[in-house]
Amino acid sequence: MAHLHLKDCSLHLPVYGAGNRSLKQMVLSAATGGRIASTSRHITVVEALRNINLNIVAGDRVGLVGHNGAGKTTLLRMLAGIYEPTLGAYSHTGRITSLLDVTLGLDYEATGYENILLRGLILGATKAEMKRLTPQIAEFSELGDYLSMPVRTYSSGMVLRLAFSIVTSVPADILLMDEWLSVGDASFIAKAEERMKTFVGQASIMVVASHNPKIIDELCNVTVTLEHGEIRSVERLDAPRASQVAAY
Repeated sequence: MAHLHLKDCSLHLPVYGAGNRSLKQMVLSAATGGRIASTSRHITVVEALRNINLNIVAGDRVGLVGHNGAGKTTLLRMLAGIYEPTLGAYSHTGRITSLLDVTLGLDYEATGYENILLRGLILGATKAEMKRLTPQIAEFSELGDYLSMPVRTYSSGMVLRLAFSIVTSVPADILLMDEWLSVGDASFIAKAEERMKTFVGQASIMVVASHNPKIIDELCNVTVTLEHGEIRSVERLDAPRASQVAAY
């Protein structure tokens, strides 16, 4: 059973070379981001997250809200394993798929087909699973013969098509998103939206950071409000809204 559990988690990020900045600059930074925990001549430590306690269970659709710099993306990165908590404990069960950067892990010198395998392995799929999924990924991407060419020859739009096609083909137990993902040109975007809805609907847990109240209201049964790296409130509805993904 998929779950995410954070107990008293804090994250301290050192900022090197910031010691010569004025007090005014640091105060302005603190007004929009994490708290400045300590400072020295050469190192400033920003308390990006502080005392985060969350228990997210199967069926939850969690929306992270707050001003720019409130800690939403940093929390998603901790959940993805990019950051380890400086203090506290974080545990999870289930395969985590992060859509924070869909192109992460692509080898631009490798071909599209080779990247399908490589990116799938990074996502936690097996080699046999990716071989089985390759034909449908190739068909959905609409890249044709370009899949036999190095990714460095692709346009930026083609790179996103490939990455999106791969990431949304490997089933996720836990899905992490920074805003709703939509890629492609006009001819591709409609089917990408449908693919995204299905992908989200199949995940056991979704955590999304968004400034769009429609996404939070229609898709999420848990709303977590962050401010300066701390949780200010957690609102939970009686029933998940996972069934509403298909209507979004």
